[in-house]
Amino acid sequence: MQLRTTVRLEESLLEEAKAEAARQQTTLTALIEKGLHLVVKDAGKPHRRPKVTLPVSRQGGGTWPGIDINNSAELLDIMEGRLDPGRR
Repeated sequence: MQLRTTVRLEESLLEEAKAEAARQQTTLTALIEKGLHLVVKDAGKPHRRPKVTLPVSRQGGGTWPGIDINNSAELLDIMEGRLDPGRR
């Protein structure tokens, strides 16, 4: 069963869609239906992302002496140069 509806589109998108329908030798309605089928079909599927491998640093070190990474306010002051980490 087919129904009629009104859809509001940006003028430029409508013109591109009409041109694409003409290139494919189909109707604007068929092109819109095809696009909606693709969107609805993929709506329930999780999008696959490529697996990312993060680099692991084997270098030793740590924070500077006197830096408490649990004190975010002080850490921000040090990072912005308002506090010397050696003068706590």
